[in-house]
Amino acid sequence: MKTTVCSIFAVVLFTFFNLSVKGQYKMQPVSIQTRWAVQVSPVNALKEYPRPQMVRSGWTNLNGLWDYAITAKDAAQPAVFDGKILVPYPLESALSGVKKALLPSQNLWYKRSFARPDIKSGEKVMLNFGAVDYQCWVYVNGTLLGEHEGGYTEFSFDITAALKAGNNEIVVKVFDPTGEGIGPHGKQVLKPENIYYTPSSGIWQTVWMEVVPEVSIAALVMTPDVDKGVLNLEVKGKGKPEIVVYDPVSKQEISRRFASLEMTNDGAKGTIKIPNAKLWSPGNPHLYDITVKLGDDEVKSYFGMRKISVDKDAAGVDRIFLNNRPYFNLGTLDQGFWPDGLYTAPTDEALAFDIRAIKAMGFNTIRKHIKVEPARWYYHADKIGMLVWQDMVNPNQGLPEGAKAAFEKGAKETMAQLHNYPSITTWVLFNEAWGQYDQERLTKWMKGNDPSRIVNGHSGELLYVNEKLRAARENPYVAADMTDVHAYPDPMNALKQPGKAQVLGEFGGIGVFIPDHQWLSGSAWGYIQEKPAALAAKYKIMNQHLQLLEKEGLSASIYTQPFDVEGEQNGLMTYDREVVKVPFAELREIHKGLNPEVAAPSWLAMTKLVSAKDADLTEPALVYAKAIEEYLKGKKDPAFLKKLVMMAGQTGDKAGTARFGAAYMNTLKEPYSAEDIAFMESITKKVTDKGFAILLKQAGTDRTAYVKAMNVIYADVIAGFVPKADSKPDWNAVEAAIKPYGLPGEEMFLRARTIHLYNQKDWAAYVPVASAYLEKFGSGISESDRQAFQAAIDQNRGKE
Repeated sequence: MKTTVCSIFAVVLFTFFNLSVKGQYKMQPVSIQTRWAVQVSPVNALKEYPRPQMVRSGWTNLNGLWDYAITAKDAAQPAVFDGKILVPYPLESALSGVKKALLPSQNLWYKRSFARPDIKSGEKVMLNFGAVDYQCWVYVNGTLLGEHEGGYTEFSFDITAALKAGNNEIVVKVFDPTGEGIGPHGKQVLKPENIYYTPSSGIWQTVWMEVVPEVSIAALVMTPDVDKGVLNLEVKGKGKPEIVVYDPVSKQEISRRFASLEMTNDGAKGTIKIPNAKLWSPGNPHLYDITVKLGDDEVKSYFGMRKISVDKDAAGVDRIFLNNRPYFNLGTLDQGFWPDGLYTAPTDEALAFDIRAIKAMGFNTIRKHIKVEPARWYYHADKIGMLVWQDMVNPNQGLPEGAKAAFEKGAKETMAQLHNYPSITTWVLFNEAWGQYDQERLTKWMKGNDPSRIVNGHSGELLYVNEKLRAARENPYVAADMTDVHAYPDPMNALKQPGKAQVLGEFGGIGVFIPDHQWLSGSAWGYIQEKPAALAAKYKIMNQHLQLLEKEGLSASIYTQPFDVEGEQNGLMTYDREVVKVPFAELREIHKGLNPEVAAPSWLAMTKLVSAKDADLTEPALVYAKAIEEYLKGKKDPAFLKKLVMMAGQTGDKAGTARFGAAYMNTLKEPYSAEDIAFMESITKKVTDKGFAILLKQAGTDRTAYVKAMNVIYADVIAGFVPKADSKPDWNAVEAAIKPYGLPGEEMFLRARTIHLYNQKDWAAYVPVASAYLEKFGSGISESDRQAFQAAIDQNRGKE
C-alpha cells in the first residue's frame, strides 16, 4: 500500500512538473510545420544520446528550457534575462519559443542551473556541446572555462574545478554575425541583394554532461581496410585498452584483444583482423559493434567495412567503385533545413525520416550540402544505408582577413569529427567558386589527411544554366578524384580526364507548387516550373538521359533537391515533409535503371517507416477556378483568402495574387506576426502594393522587412532609371523618386549608385558617393562589399 501511494505521488508530482515547465514554453507561429513539431516539449527536447560513435552509460542531458537575453555586443552579462528559450533549437526558429533575429551588433546569452553530479576522487565532469553558431564563451559559476569558434563542430570543457556543492550555473555568450563575419556560414545569408535561408544562431545541437574517470578514452579513430580484411584502430588515451568486436547479426564475438596494440604518445594503435568481413553498402548496411575499455572507462561504438575508390571498369573507363565494384552514386542534394527548427530537426525520428524518405525514393547517395549535421544524422545514414558526399561549409565568399584560417580550421575539425562514419565516402572541398582559393593545395591536403575516401575538389566549377556556361576557370579539377559539372535544369556529363571519375554534382531543380504546404505564400522558385501532373514525366526523361550518360562514363548524379527549402519549391517533397510530389514507388521504378538494388526486398524493408501523402495531380487552374467561384459567392474568411493567394501564384495569375493578397491583408491586424510580415514580403512587388506601406512601417524594427522594402524600391523605382549596365541615369531624378521611402529608399539609392559607378569605373563620381554610402550604411553591409568599396575609394581618392 505504501509503495502504491508513493507511486501515485510520484506520478502526480511528475505531471505537475511537466505542466509547470510546459507553461513556460510555447512554440512560436510558423507558416508550415512538420508532423514532429507537436511532439517537442521542454522535457523531451532531443533526448537521445548525442554521440553514437562513442557511447558511455552515464550522462546528463542539458537540453530544455534555459534563460536567454539579447544585448549589445559590448554589453556585460545581463542581470535580468529576457525570457526562456528551448535548447537546442536556434534562436530564430519557431521551436525555440523565441523566434527572433540576432544581429551582427548583438550577443546572445544563455543561462541555466544544474546539480553537481556525484563524482569520485579523480573523476572529471565534461561539459559537451554538439554545435554553437558561431563563436561562444562558456562560464561555470562565473569562471570562464573556454571559448570556441566555428558553428558546425563539437567541443568540450572539463568543468570539474569550477563546480561547487548543490546548484551550479552555466552561462554561454554567443556572437554570430552570420554572413558579416569571417567564418563559414553556409546558406545562412541575409543581405539586400542575396537572400538565402533564415539564419540559425546560438546553440543548435545537444548540450550534455558526462562523468569520466581520470584515465579515460579521448577518441577512437577507425579506418577499415577491405583489401587486407582489417580494421585500423587508434585509441586516444593513456594506457592499454581492451577491445571486443562483435557481430550483432550473427551474434558472434569476432575479436577480443587486450594490450596488444602498439603504444603511442597519445594512446595505442594497431589492426584488428575481421575474417570473412561482411561489407557495408546501401543494399546491405552491415555494422560491427566494438567495445573499448581503458582502465575504468568503457565506451561502445561501431564500424563498417567499406572501401571507396576510383578505378577502371572492364571497359577501361574511370568510375567510382564501392567495395571494388563500379557503383553509380545516384544522389540528391540535401540541405538539412526544417520549417520549425531551421538547422535543428524537431526530433530524432524526424532526423532519421529524411534519410529513410530519400532511400524510399530510390536514391543511394546524399550530398550533404554546405552543412555539417549532428552526429546522429550520420549514425542514421550508417544504419539505414546511404552513401554521403560531405561538403565543407564554404568560407565567407569575400574572403575577408581571417576567413581562410577559419575555413581551414573548420574543415580540419569536420574531417576529424566525421572520420569514423562508413556512410561518408566523399569529401567535397568547394562549391561553385564560393570563396574558392588555393584549390590544389587544399585538395592535396584533404587527400593526404584522409586517404580512405575520395575527394571532389570543386563541385560545379563548371556551371551551366539553360546550357549557358556561367563559370569556368583553368584546371578546375586539379588533384581531385573526379571532374564535376553542375547543369540546370537538364543533365550533362562532366569533362573526361585521366584517372578521374565523371560526375554531375547538381542538376534538375524542377519547381512544383503545392498549395497549403508553402513557406512563402506567393513564391515558387525553381530553375523551371512544372505542374504536379507533369513532374513525373519530366523527371523520368531526365533520368533516362542519365542512363545514356552513364553508358558514356558518368559515375554519379546529384538531383536538386529532395525537399523544398523556404522559398525554393524544387523538392521532390514539400518542406513540411507531408506531400511527396511523385509517389515513392514510381520514383523507385524511375531510378531502377541506375540503382537496381531498389527492387530488392531488403531495400524496401529499410523504407517501411516512411509515409507521406501523394500530390494532387488535378489541373491547378481548375481547382483555382472553383475556388474563385466560392469567393464570388461570398466565401472570404482569412484562411480561404490566403489559400486563394497561393493558388493564384501556382497558376501565374498576377492580378489574382494582387487582388486576393490585398483582401487577405485587410484581415490582418497590428501587431503583425512574423508570418504576417513574411506573407506581405512574398506578395509585395511594387511600392503601390498594400503590403509595401506596412513593410516600410515595420522596417524601423524588423531587418527582414527593411531588406524587402529595399528590394521592392530597387525593382519598382530605381531599376527603370538604369535599364542597362552602361546607362547614364539622372541620379537627381532617382533621388527625388525615392524620397518618400525614408531610410530604406536612401540606402538602396546610395547602394545602387555606388555599384553602378563602381562597375562603370567612373571613379571621380564614385568616391564621394561610395564614401557617403559607407559612412551612413556601412555597418549593415557584408564585409566583402565593405572592403571592396573602401579599397576602390582608397585607390581613387583625389580623382573626384
